[in-house]
Amino acid sequence: MLLFILSIAVVNAQNLSKVKLITQSTIFPENTFKSCHASTLVELSNHRIMASWFAGDHEGAKDVAIWTSILENGKWSQPKSIGNGIQNDSLRFACWNPVLFKNKKGKLFLFYKVGPNPREWWGEMKVSNNDGKTWGKAKKLPNGILGPIKNKPIQLQSGKIIHPSSTESVKDDIWKIHLEISDNNASKWNKITIDNGEFGLIQPTIMKYPDGSLQMLCRSRQNVIVETWSKDEGLTWSKPSAISLPNPNSGIDAAMLKSGSQILAYNPMVSGKDWWLGRSELRLAISKDGKNWTDIYSLENHEKGEYSYPAVIQSEDGNIHISYTDNRKNIHYVSVKID
Repeated sequence: MLLFILSIAVVNAQNLSKVKLITQSTIFPENTFKSCHASTLVELSNHRIMASWFAGDHEGAKDVAIWTSILENGKWSQPKSIGNGIQNDSLRFACWNPVLFKNKKGKLFLFYKVGPNPREWWGEMKVSNNDGKTWGKAKKLPNGILGPIKNKPIQLQSGKIIHPSSTESVKDDIWKIHLEISDNNASKWNKITIDNGEFGLIQPTIMKYPDGSLQMLCRSRQNVIVETWSKDEGLTWSKPSAISLPNPNSGIDAAMLKSGSQILAYNPMVSGKDWWLGRSELRLAISKDGKNWTDIYSLENHEKGEYSYPAVIQSEDGNIHISYTDNRKNIHYVSVKID
């Protein structure tokens, strides 16, 4: 189940990068779930990694719940359900898009969506003070606040948490990104609107640069990854513009590395006739400035299939951790090191 020590040398535009595969595995045995999707990762204490995803009969089914597993000593724990859409004895909705985040004080947050579809869902959250051993009760976010929609938030030096978010309208199916800013405990929230320009955008991923600037990279309907920048801690944003990488209307994720480089996980294709087309390849790209990107590692390369919705983090030991959907039947996990 685990593979070790594979080195791949690739030429970066500015230097020679060596990507070493540390380990890869599926998170749970085959046929554990009928369908699963939209994973998220966070580092816990003692070098453990927690993953979360939604799973059930199929995406949008009422039995879809939020599940977690913890990687410890090279082995994933048995999946555990920690969130559902039960409203009362006769009403239940699907759960969607969990996002894990640990604040600077060690409090672990689980943000997720509940509702009949992405146009009418709402945000909920749970909090753990013991690295996920136990969780508090689910709490609905304030009206108009969805929380981080797919990708992890970042926390500023001031303690403010910056949540990348988006909406899909009921009428006319309009896609728009926006930002949500909360305090350290996610108890007070503020919504920042963003001009989406000519693009249909959702599911942004956000990074903070050493100079304090923020960058969001977004999924789009226009077959490209789109960026926008902020110089004032997220209060105002530049006009969105396309970067050089394609996007088949599928989720992405990025992270700022300790080296000062940026890592991006994405599908290097354009969309096809059906929604799943364009998701059969998945790659890692690296950048020194968030603008010029170079592919450095192939996670998946197939003619058919869906390998999508990546999550990427860097742990304290410098390793990079990636999880992603494997044909809706499993969540795949990969750990690499970049020299």
